[in-house]
Amino acid sequence: MKRDEPADPRALAQRSATALYAADLASQSLGMRLAAIAPRECTVTMTVRGDMINGLGTCHGGIIFALADSAFAFACNSDGAATVAASSTVEFLAAARVGDELTATARAVWQGRRAGLYDVQVVDQQGTLIALFRGRSQRLSGRDPRAVELK
Repeated sequence: MKRDEPADPRALAQRSATALYAADLASQSLGMRLAAIAPRECTVTMTVRGDMINGLGTCHGGIIFALADSAFAFACNSDGAATVAASSTVEFLAAARVGDELTATARAVWQGRRAGLYDVQVVDQQGTLIALFRGRSQRLSGRDPRAVELK
């Protein structure tokens, strides 16, 4: 552990997520907000805007995927190790519409030395299950300096 790295896993998770979010212009531009962060878990929220609607009048699947993918990214980087997506799948189960408040909650299912498996549930404000996402993560060598150098 580096000298300035928090000893508390929750503090490290919060610090890592804050640093990653500050550099994540895609998540910011979509109006995503970090709602909760813990080791290998993250909850991200987003309100569906009019510019997120597809030709059929529902939220574009790519936007829902992006929300789930962001929650996955924050969760799998929560221990400060630089981690990227190696693969992911999504199942769309219900439509989201303008004004819906979507919540994506990512949790580790399995974590090995270099790879992990995460499940993400996306629900609307009524708790309706909108999508299920599964992502496989791959750790890069070394640690992400943004996770430990944020002052």
